[in-house]
Amino acid sequence: MAKSRGASWKRYAFVLIPLLAGSYFIWRLLSSARSTDLQAILQNLPKEITQSIDSAASSQKKDEALIEMFEKFSREVLQKQDEQMRNFERERKALEKKIQDLKQPSAHATLREKLALIFQYGTTRKFPAFIWQTWPYSDMDERMDKTLQTYERNWGEKNPGFVHEIINDDTASALVHYYYSSIPEVIEAYDALPSANLKADFFKYLVLFARGGVYADIDTNPLQPVPNWIPENVSPKEIGLIIGVESDANSPDWRSNYVRRLQFGNWIMLAKRGHPVVREIVAKVTETTLQRRADGELRSNLRNDLNIMKWTGSGIWTDVIFTYFNDYVQSGVFEKITWKDFHLLKVPKLVGDVLVFPQVSFSAPEKPEKEDKEEETNKALHFVTHKNLKSWKTAPKVADDS
Repeated sequence: MAKSRGASWKRYAFVLIPLLAGSYFIWRLLSSARSTDLQAILQNLPKEITQSIDSAASSQKKDEALIEMFEKFSREVLQKQDEQMRNFERERKALEKKIQDLKQPSAHATLREKLALIFQYGTTRKFPAFIWQTWPYSDMDERMDKTLQTYERNWGEKNPGFVHEIINDDTASALVHYYYSSIPEVIEAYDALPSANLKADFFKYLVLFARGGVYADIDTNPLQPVPNWIPENVSPKEIGLIIGVESDANSPDWRSNYVRRLQFGNWIMLAKRGHPVVREIVAKVTETTLQRRADGELRSNLRNDLNIMKWTGSGIWTDVIFTYFNDYVQSGVFEKITWKDFHLLKVPKLVGDVLVFPQVSFSAPEKPEKEDKEEETNKALHFVTHKNLKSWKTAPKVADDS
């Protein structure tokens, strides 16, 4: 029995040993294949990551290039739109001018209706960048007084963006005939005025009404640029006319020197084209002049200052302004306005669309006689000095100098 069991064990061992050896060999083979595949995967992984990154970078560059092209295209479109808008604006202005030139008032229209039709007013417009002065000589003429020459040049230097014109008598006449060609009454009145002084006064209003801008007597010297005149808390769109107090009389004998107790000056004025106040004084001077001619009184009292003030000067100017203030339909002011509203005025006052400055603003001292705290405080309101040389009286006659 024992011999039979030993033979059986050997028989099983002979079968199991080759089987185990074969299994081990197969396992080694499979293990080696997996290791090779994994190694290959690990070796290829950096390449795949790099390719992915490169692909992402390439895509980003494409996106950036596309965005840059889009931005460039947008800029070109906006530039073309701006150019088109500028062209449209130029064409609009040209067309507007042609339409304005074609406007002809009705034969039955009143003088004021004609003026309002030809020179329309709009408060939202900007103040035109013009500075108008009148004098027989330009600043380049050696006959020009040195002081007045300095003043005139200061206007240009302090306002470099403005068109600055010194108008002589012949040029003034030509401009009046051109601007008012469709309103013959105005031309007739201008030509009928018997003195150069009266014509110079009338021309102030006529050129401001037709073109707008600043009018400044030749004996005025600017201390600050014109844009500084408008306070920061007031929009230029709210203003149509800027004036200053000329005289604020306290003495009882004021009637010997002035027409009104408080008068507004006409040596400095800033107006938008077609302003109703300027329109009214153009109409008033025209009517008064033609009536005086009809009555044979054109040459009466030409040397009397008060007569000139009432005819073309600051007297009639003041009356027209107060009439405007108290016409609520035009000014939009619903309270009664009198000279007391501007008596001892210290700061600018806006009434309707008219900005009124204190007396010191357009008649500022060149050098204060003494240190004054109040004067120093108001120095920001010192815009113009006025020599009050009555240059309109002493203007030389060109014909006599030739």
